[in-house]
Amino acid sequence: MNYVFILLAFLTGVAISIQAGVNANLRQTLGNPVLAAAVSFGSGFLSLAIALLFMRVPLPALDTIRQVSWWKWTGGLIGAVYVTTVIISVPRIGTANLVSLSVAGQLLAAVVLDHYGLLGFAQHPANAWRLLGLLLIVGGVLLVVRN
Repeated sequence: MNYVFILLAFLTGVAISIQAGVNANLRQTLGNPVLAAAVSFGSGFLSLAIALLFMRVPLPALDTIRQVSWWKWTGGLIGAVYVTTVIISVPRIGTANLVSLSVAGQLLAAVVLDHYGLLGFAQHPANAWRLLGLLLIVGGVLLVVRN
């Protein structure tokens, strides 16, 4: 098992909780959740554009871009909906509730995607251990949200 990627995955979870608070505060300052999400995505876009320039990543050919299926372009849209939902929800339900519910939703979707091998994922059956893990996460979410 590659512990570097396990650590990175954990730190990503930490970052998502921090991002929720940062973006909620940005919304409070700017006065609009969609504007705050746009600013958040704008700064992310600029960061990635600068990284690509330094890495000197070549752009794909126009024919390659035209061959991309429509649904493969929806990742940014899903991210925009997620970030905007976080910005709107965190002040009302709190970071712990939002993150725990998000993780439960992510895990449920991941188990289904893996089980059926959807979206090009390798197929990993939803065995008893995975389902038990999912139930334990849902139980943990119920305890967190119950406060």
